Parts: sequence; C-alpha cells; structure tokens
Amino acid sequence: MESTRILLEAHEIPTHWYNIAADLPSPPAPPLMADGSVARPEQLGAIFPPAIVEQEMSLERWIEIPHEVREIFRLWRPAPLVRAVRLEEALGTPAKIFFKYEGVSPAGSHKPNSAVPQAYYNREAGIRRLTTETGAGQWGASLALAGQMFGLEVRIYMVRVSYDQKPYRRMMMQTWGAEVFSSPSQMTECGRKILAEMPDTAGSLGIAISEAVEEAAGRADTNYALGSVLNHVVMHQSIIGLEAKKQFDKIGLYPDVVIGPCGGGSSLGGIAFPFLGDKAAGDKRAANLRTVAVEPCSCPSLTKGRYTYDFGDASGFTPMMKMYTLGHDFVPAGIHAGGLRYHGASQHVSQLHAAGLIEAVAVPQLATFDAGVQFARLEGIIPAPESCHAIRVAIDEALKCKETGEEKVILFNLTGHGHFDMTSFERYFSGDLEDYEYPAEEVEKSLAKLPRFG
Repeated sequence: MESTRILLEAHEIPTHWYNIAADLPSPPAPPLMADGSVARPEQLGAIFPPAIVEQEMSLERWIEIPHEVREIFRLWRPAPLVRAVRLEEALGTPAKIFFKYEGVSPAGSHKPNSAVPQAYYNREAGIRRLTTETGAGQWGASLALAGQMFGLEVRIYMVRVSYDQKPYRRMMMQTWGAEVFSSPSQMTECGRKILAEMPDTAGSLGIAISEAVEEAAGRADTNYALGSVLNHVVMHQSIIGLEAKKQFDKIGLYPDVVIGPCGGGSSLGGIAFPFLGDKAAGDKRAANLRTVAVEPCSCPSLTKGRYTYDFGDASGFTPMMKMYTLGHDFVPAGIHAGGLRYHGASQHVSQLHAAGLIEAVAVPQLATFDAGVQFARLEGIIPAPESCHAIRVAIDEALKCKETGEEKVILFNLTGHGHFDMTSFERYFSGDLEDYEYPAEEVEKSLAKLPRFG
C-alpha cells in the first residue's frame, strides 16, 4: 500500500458517541448501594453532574458530543490509523496489522477523550473543583489539562508506586495546574486509616478512588471524575472505534480481530464497542469478529476474578457494580503498567465477557516489554507499558496467521506513548523487571471479603 497512515479530515470527527448499553444481549445490571438497594440518580448526583449521571444510566444508542468538546478534540483528533508494515514484514506474517494511535493527544494517551467532556459537563453544572485518582498518570495528566481548558481546579490522588516510578507524569499534572498527592495520603480519613494499617503499601487505584470520592463528597463545590470503568467513560472513548471504522471504510477493509489493553476497560471498549455494535446489528463483516481484552498476570480480573457485585473503591464509598473483580481491597504488585492495576473491570466489558462475546487473556510483564521494544524498533513509536500488552497479543495473533496462512486483519489500540515511562524501559534493559503472577490463594482471600449481592 502507498501509505501506512489512514487519516480523516477534521470535519469527520464523530458527532455522537456510541453507547453499547443499547445493544447488550440483556439489560445491564443496575448499580447497588451498600445495603443492596438500587442506586438512584440523585445518589450518584452527589459526586457527578446531571449530564454524566444521565449518560451513566442511559440506554440510548447515540449521545451527541457537545460542539465545544468537539472543538477541543480538534487539537489532536482525528487520530491516525496506522498499518504496521515493518512489523508485518519482520514477523513474516500474511496478516495485516493496524493500530489506532492515541498518543497524539497533548497528554500522550487516549484519556483526554473522556477528561474533556467530563470537565465540560462539570463546568456547565457550576462545579469549581474536581478530584480524581490516577495510576500511571495518564488520566491525571488528562484531567489536569481538561481542568485548565474549563477553568476548574483539579486535585489528584496518584497511586504511590506510580507517584514514585513516574515523576514526569506527575510534573505534567503540576504544569497544567493540578495538585498531586501520593496515595494513600494524610489528606483523607481513609488514606490515614490505610497508612496506619499498611504504612509500606504500594497503594492501589481502589484506595486512590476512595480518597478522591471522600473529598468530593465532603465539598459542595467539588465533584469526582473517573478515568475508566464507568459506562459514561467507556462511551466517551467510543470515539476511537468510530473513527477507526471510518478509516477502514476508506481502504475497504474490516478487522477480524480487535485487541485492547484492559484495566478498567475504557481503552478496550473504546476501540472495540463500535465494531461489536456492528455485530449486534447483524453486519456480515462483523459476523466472525473476535475481541480480545489483554490484562497483566499480576492483576487478572477478567481471567481469575469473579463476576459479581463489588465496590469500585477500596473503602466502599462508591455504589456496587456487577463486574469481574478480584475484590475491592485487592492490592496488585507494583508493575509498570500502572493503568492496568485495577481490581475490577467495566460493567459492560464484564457482561460481554460473561456472555462469551469478548475473550480475555493475561500476559506476563517481560513478554509485554519484549513486544513493546520490538514494535518501537520497527515502527518508531515507543509505546506506554499498558499499550505493550495489546502489542504482545497482536504479535501473537499475527504469528498464528503465519502458521495457518490466514490473511486476517488485526487491529489494536495503541493507547499512548511511553515517553514518560522510560524508567520502566531502563529497568527492562538492566534486567531488573520481573514477571509476577498473583497467587491464587491471595486472590481467594480478597474474594472472600466481597459483599454478598448478586
């Protein structure tokens, strides 16, 4: 082919998000409060603006993207769809490998796709401050950026292990005006309690969420913003797959396999849900479509977790969602793919996986870095550790095609660049990184503390 990059014009940025809730095989399970009662919109409204609550509960297939949000998206969208020709040649595969490159955003990842609309809806609701958590720092940086664009103060609780491992992401947040604290912190009651019990803890996204929610719930001028997991976040990320569909139309192709890294589920849902929508609509091109969620062996919620109701945070402040979970007090190992260190998975991703419509695979840390370095040396882009998980499985799928001779089209979500993750690569090259598979007995200990609903 003449070019490896398939581009869209600015006017081709999607005008609506796709909400897969309209096409699930059965209605989504409702969120529950701690006493088992169904969460009411006004209860969610304690920490979210009305528009976000409405989107979270919506069963409408298409939700309009506000004009002001689309104008900001034009800073980096449409993002390119790229064919990895050099990687194909190196592997000797008949497969065609494509990636949607989300590292072109100002924050260097896909996360602004939801940070910008969340900041917009909060400003429209008269909110002045936002709190949030962040793992690897991609979400925190994105919300700090979005907060500046809409005149909002932003406070970020960053998981301690990533706070220490990724100082430049922390500096990005501070450059965009956000306050950043290592979590667990002394700033909140739950943070102080956890530090008293586990002073040496590496932290977790569940703990950081608890701190951010606690603060937001205690101030009338403050709301909470979440970077993954919840339905509205995954829906905002559908812009990735919607653009990819238009780009494939330009070259007359359609993917056979769609792959995404999966922590909370927004990057997987973002790339895959619009194609699964085609499958639900009976589109013949999608009849045999496979969707693969890739998670780390050290935090295997989809592959080793239980499909049941659980809290989204460590302290039980949030409503419970029906999802694959390792238990809300699960603290994963300090792997460098900080964005994938979450105990649960998106409600919709979980429901589709339980129905057999999404596959899941867990991969070890070293194998993902092997794949990321191979990709960087061939395609020129240094990927974030989270993205390396998708690259690993894309390479594995392409090698299977080499064995069978199948000319499949493989699409994966390259969720961000790794420019601020170079200490991870330094440890990889020095031989200091290790594989870690979370012990089954530790998973069982955490699952034993699940709330008894569903």
